[in-house]
Amino acid sequence: QVQLTESGGGSVQAGGSLRLSCVISGDTNSINLMGWFRQVQGKVREGIAAIVTDSEDTCYAPSVKGRFVISRDTAKNTFYLQMNTLEPEDTAMYYCATGTPEFFCSRARRYYNYWGQGTQVTVSS
Repeated sequence: QVQLTESGGGSVQAGGSLRLSCVISGDTNSINLMGWFRQVQGKVREGIAAIVTDSEDTCYAPSVKGRFVISRDTAKNTFYLQMNTLEPEDTAMYYCATGTPEFFCSRARRYYNYWGQGTQVTVSS
């Protein structure tokens, strides 16, 4: 089993920054893919950033590329989402997730099998 715990959400003004953290516990050796997703009420959960553990290849949704950065700290069993230049449109519930596919970076939900409980990010104008 894998357990994920997010932290770092909150309320900020437009143009501000937040850093989300996801702590991984359990069978960490099975994880090959780590990602961040967000969901607004009534809309589908979308992948916004992902990283492959072995290659460190990353991929981003066009809406956040250049503003958000995904990274990991192997020693701390933690990965992060640094969010800069936040916009009101970034307001959502944010989830971290892990999966087992190897050798490619994907933001598609079908490749992830463990999920955190979510942390709310609210950006005001």
